[in-house]
Amino acid sequence: MLPDTDELADVLLDLQVPHEDVNDLVRMARRVTDDPELRRCLERSAEELVRAMGEAGTAVELPELDWPSGALQRCFPVYVFVAALPHTRAYHRERGVPADVSRHTLADLGRNMAVHRRRYGRAGVQAPWWLVRHFRGELYQLGRLQFERVRLGPLAGARLAAAGLDAGPGSPALGLHIPDFRGPLSPAAVDRSLALAREFFARCFPQERHRVATCDSWLLDGQLRKYLPGDSHIVLFQERFTALPGDSAALPGDREPADTEPVQFVFGDPRLPVADLPRRTALERAVGDHLRAGGHWYTGHGWLPFGSDR
Repeated sequence: MLPDTDELADVLLDLQVPHEDVNDLVRMARRVTDDPELRRCLERSAEELVRAMGEAGTAVELPELDWPSGALQRCFPVYVFVAALPHTRAYHRERGVPADVSRHTLADLGRNMAVHRRRYGRAGVQAPWWLVRHFRGELYQLGRLQFERVRLGPLAGARLAAAGLDAGPGSPALGLHIPDFRGPLSPAAVDRSLALAREFFARCFPQERHRVATCDSWLLDGQLRKYLPGDSHIVLFQERFTALPGDSAALPGDREPADTEPVQFVFGDPRLPVADLPRRTALERAVGDHLRAGGHWYTGHGWLPFGSDR
């Protein structure tokens, strides 16, 4: 299920796996293929990952590896994604996904490993559950932003329908995500991503009428406006979205705090002591000063109209 040694190194580099991790991953791959238990776990995981390929919202439960080697346990998902890669690429070709979009999307494995190394100082996959979307054909990197094919849930769908949108529970929609290590969130970059996405989904998924894109992120917490200039990239990004009807953005006390979200994305590690957070940039000062003053950060929920006619 895995390429041979020479080819595996090339595949890992294609996926933007950090160069310093490649040799160890190639070495450990022999253990995976030679050990019957590990090989069976790899086969089961890859089969589960590609089951119902491309069906948005399909629940995928990857088997957990119970193995005494910490390095192998942290990196085992890499082998699962590599084993699934031929199926993912075949699905991309079937849907007409451009080669550069496929490459940029799947390279998120390497970015995810860079996040893990930044946080823990060693090789590993930070969020394997997140990358499942990429390798199942559900999520695509289009410029600065990522767009995930989803279906509106009962609550969000009902609220959007009540607001007069041509959408409701179960309607196709796009979940918009903002990865780190991708440069500034400038208005021009966001405009370009939205334009690319409208063209891409109309061409590659014409059967799905995506009338709305939603975003659930700490970047949509309205409290950021108290600290950042009105022309900052984050505030301008917020202004693109309409709060989901019924969202308690004005009453953050009604929601569970999400304090670790901005800490991990701005400073790299959610475990950092609040008292020690740096104040080098306006965003660092906003996140840290708010927490040090006893405040909390919350996940904001917004939507924007989407479609080729926009």
